Amino acid sequence: MKHRSMLLKLTAFTLALAMILVGLAGCALIDKLTGKNTPQDDDNQPPAEPNKYAIVYDFEGLDYNQRAAEYIQTKIAEHMNLYTEIVDDSKATDLEYAIVVGETALPISKSLNADCEGFEFALKSEDGMIALEGDYFIIAAAAYYFSKTYIEGKTEISVPNQSIVRQPIVREAKNFIFLIGDGMGPMQTRLFEAYDVPTEGSTAYSDGEDIFYGYLFPAIGEARTNSLTGTTDSAAGGTALATGYKTYNTVVGRDKDGNDVTSLTELAASLGKATAVMSTESKTGATPASFSAHAADRDDKDDILASQRQLTATYGTIIDCAYNYYTANQLKIVEKHITDTLAKVDADTDGFFLMYEEAHIDKNCHNNLADEAFLALMRFNQAIGRFMEYAFYNPDTFVIITADHETGGLSITDGVCSFASDAHTPTNVPVFAYGYGAERFDGEEIENTQIPKTLAALMGVSSFGDPTAYGPLTE
Repeated sequence: MKHRSMLLKLTAFTLALAMILVGLAGCALIDKLTGKNTPQDDDNQPPAEPNKYAIVYDFEGLDYNQRAAEYIQTKIAEHMNLYTEIVDDSKATDLEYAIVVGETALPISKSLNADCEGFEFALKSEDGMIALEGDYFIIAAAAYYFSKTYIEGKTEISVPNQSIVRQPIVREAKNFIFLIGDGMGPMQTRLFEAYDVPTEGSTAYSDGEDIFYGYLFPAIGEARTNSLTGTTDSAAGGTALATGYKTYNTVVGRDKDGNDVTSLTELAASLGKATAVMSTESKTGATPASFSAHAADRDDKDDILASQRQLTATYGTIIDCAYNYYTANQLKIVEKHITDTLAKVDADTDGFFLMYEEAHIDKNCHNNLADEAFLALMRFNQAIGRFMEYAFYNPDTFVIITADHETGGLSITDGVCSFASDAHTPTNVPVFAYGYGAERFDGEEIENTQIPKTLAALMGVSSFGDPTAYGPLTE
């Protein structure tokens, strides 16, 4: 009995020790994912020296600025073994050396006032004070540029007195993000012209922007959307965008003869990339189904679900859908879905392909509800901002935004919205592209099938999609 008692005590001690070690490992993983790991946390490195610089941002400002400040803090720790304090701008008036992130109350921020266009950001250095500015998520591009130019490979931070405006760093793409606004025609992207932002009840959706973020992109074109039936539905439109094949309305992931055709999701997975399909609609919705399934009819939910299960079993594709949330707290859930999915696919060294759909622009335009369509557009804008922030921190990322079709025949006259119908229309839809090769889309009017064929070409596959249709856009 005595030996048994001792054995039980040793077992309990071992289990407790294991739980502590697992907990510590979990904390380290969380720190790594959030960018909070610094050399002083590593027992194999000496404690980090304090940095003479502090990092300053407005704690009441946008989350983009906070993440940019934390990114710079992490990079300084990683490359210089310095611990850099982050300070609210209201408590930073006496600092001699500071890296100022985003708009603040400090004099250097007020004196910067750079005239930036599109995705440009600005940097100013003056006698120990360094200021970085970029609208909304563009601050991420400024933080990445600052890190690459003045932190990595350096032993100390030294920025000459200057004031510059720069474009984000871009590299050949291994990551591809395909963003679809269901029902989003050209006038839907102009809904900001009919509303003051933030509108009552909509503050959670907004950074205070007054523009659809696509119009900041360097390449803007348009796409024709008709299916083999005529004016497309979301199934045929989604299939065209996913596979490069025109098909008949209601058909998902199949060509005009009823044959299953390869989607961009399947192509990317076959190339070793991580893959994910996301939507504010349910996973059996026409657009997510087009990127993850094959079915004779969009209403064949059992067939769609079986096809999706097979895709996930074969390739590990993440299918994360159905979060149509509207309140401030719920919108944090949407952001978390995006952040968590990006973290998962980002772990793949061969890159990833991710499709994200905002489904409720379409649904509200079917019902001629302009206010609600605007809220969905703003929610889509916020998703775009989060994905673009990732792209700026990871410049080997290509991002494209388009729609499967326009819904409602929306028009805006003197700030007043009106609808011509409650159905889809054959109106061309906008195409916005960013990244290596984005110029292929600039100023072009194309068939929607050319979008996936071009993305496949950027992945190194020139034979994707319908061989009888137009090929990928030229260089």
